Amino acid sequence: MIIVTGGAGFIGSNIVRQLNRAGITDILVVDDLTDGRKIFNLADCDLVDYLDKEDFLARIIDGESFGKNIQAIFHQGACTVTTEWDGQYMMDTNFEYSKRVLHYCQEQEIPLIYASSASVYGAGTNFAIERQNERPINAYAFSKLMFDQYLRQYLPKLRSQVVGLRYFNVYGPGEQHKGAMASVMHHFNQQLQSGDEVRLFSGCDGYGDGEQLRDFVYVEDIAAVNLWMYEHPDVSGIFNLGTGQAQTFNDVARAVIDWHGRGKISYISFPESLRDSYQSYTQADLSELRVVGYNAEFIAVEAGVKHYLDALNAEPGPVSQ
Repeated sequence: MIIVTGGAGFIGSNIVRQLNRAGITDILVVDDLTDGRKIFNLADCDLVDYLDKEDFLARIIDGESFGKNIQAIFHQGACTVTTEWDGQYMMDTNFEYSKRVLHYCQEQEIPLIYASSASVYGAGTNFAIERQNERPINAYAFSKLMFDQYLRQYLPKLRSQVVGLRYFNVYGPGEQHKGAMASVMHHFNQQLQSGDEVRLFSGCDGYGDGEQLRDFVYVEDIAAVNLWMYEHPDVSGIFNLGTGQAQTFNDVARAVIDWHGRGKISYISFPESLRDSYQSYTQADLSELRVVGYNAEFIAVEAGVKHYLDALNAEPGPVSQ
């Protein structure tokens, strides 16, 4: 059996789907379904069991088995709200919970592949995986960096595979429930469904209007790398996961407008509340990922947006407001 925490969420459900494509259906999903809209992410997936995240935590703290041989845990569950400043909640949810999962996996010799984040680099411009480049600028990023740092002390003496993947700006099907934390692709699509313009931030940090740069990575590429890591249990460590090529928000807006065949771009004032906690530039350094043998190419924004909007505008279920 394979366990996917956060399995009803955005990236977790896409990992479940990728496992299904590989013929794997003996999957236990762990999540919090207080927001019942997340069930739509799993409606077309095959799995054998579901467990609430608090029940799962209690069982691993007690060292309980799950009745089957666990082949791997994909730990995707987390609070991903980058504007959340309740540090105690963030550290309990993202750091302490992950520590429990790590120690359980090491005690049971279970491979662990977990979600880290490119937010750990903060406002820096060097995205090589080195401590001097890591300067988080919000509580979410700090919680992710702290777990990466915690893992680093165990890397030389692991009993089983542990892989941390620093996701850059992920977009794709399954993110509708995320509200304000959904990708700009999702928001631009909604804006054109209800109007005739997409709204971007005006310039900041020396960048022109809409010219801020991000490494936008399609969720199917994220799921593919997770599965590749599972298939290569000799690989451990922390890796960046983006396309390796930054593109502007204007590029994204034009791709969404092209899909709809109409619309224009407008610029709104940059929010003062984000000035000290906003990344104006991200671009994954993929050298470590390539060194361990992952050679597949990543989907560029233009192709990814088309694929995403084809799926998004055909999906059933309620749309988040």
